[in-house]
Amino acid sequence: MSFKRTVITSLCMAALGAGGMASYAAADGAPNAEALGWRLGCQLWSFNRFTFMEAIDKTASLGLKYAEAFPGQRLSPDLPDDVKFDHNMSDEHRALAEKHLEERGVKVVAYGVVGLTSNEEDARKVFEFAKVMGIEVITSEPPGSAFDLVEKLADEYGVKVAIHNHPKPSLYWDYQRVLEVTQGRSANIGACADTGHWMRSGLDPLEAVKALEGRIVSFHLKDLAEVGKRDAHDVVWGTGKANVEAILAEVLRQKIEAPVFSIEYEHNWDNNVPDIAACVAYFDQVAAKLADK
Repeated sequence: MSFKRTVITSLCMAALGAGGMASYAAADGAPNAEALGWRLGCQLWSFNRFTFMEAIDKTASLGLKYAEAFPGQRLSPDLPDDVKFDHNMSDEHRALAEKHLEERGVKVVAYGVVGLTSNEEDARKVFEFAKVMGIEVITSEPPGSAFDLVEKLADEYGVKVAIHNHPKPSLYWDYQRVLEVTQGRSANIGACADTGHWMRSGLDPLEAVKALEGRIVSFHLKDLAEVGKRDAHDVVWGTGKANVEAILAEVLRQKIEAPVFSIEYEHNWDNNVPDIAACVAYFDQVAAKLADK
């Protein structure tokens, strides 16, 4: 039996508990990936039908220590709907979020996709929030007119800005555009490589990762069933068309320093933990395989 088939078969079994019920203990983190210096976590958009605190619980249940938060997620099931996790939250609510993160052993290492414009007051508020929360990466799609300010603030606060690619026809759907806007900029300005959105735009994610060498900061890692269709849905890593193993081999070759891999799983929204658990296990087994080469 092939490596891929062996892995996927075992993952599907692991993702099910007694009687075929999903088990939150289906994955136990990614120790082999951590040994490579890779940080795997959940983009909380995967759990956007739940609150921030519930999403952190799900992330911790997978044995993962990292998360990428997004602005506007309801903070807690115990608070009113209009209390959101974002850079405008009160100190009181931020403290509640930090307490929950500490209790669950999860660090918010990235934040986005969040708007950054040429309005310094607004942009500085995002960077201030990142600094206070210990967030290392702001994921954004700033307009060209904002880059001088974004670069200035990234260097001032020591927080990286990763340019994200939503599907065509968004501003940065083509990775060549990301190369253009980052050229000559600070090392704190780089790319958030969204492999699934490249696929939806008809681009090869492996070729994109190769082209962006030296600029990749983080990933929204996805595997899709099809290429070139905007509505193509996520599948368990290693079972789709992304060639995840080759992408990870390229990341290792590039020696990207402490990359952040955010699992953004946009399918089976109400019960996607078993699928994500299978992704985690596949990722870690590929990491082990690559480490042995």
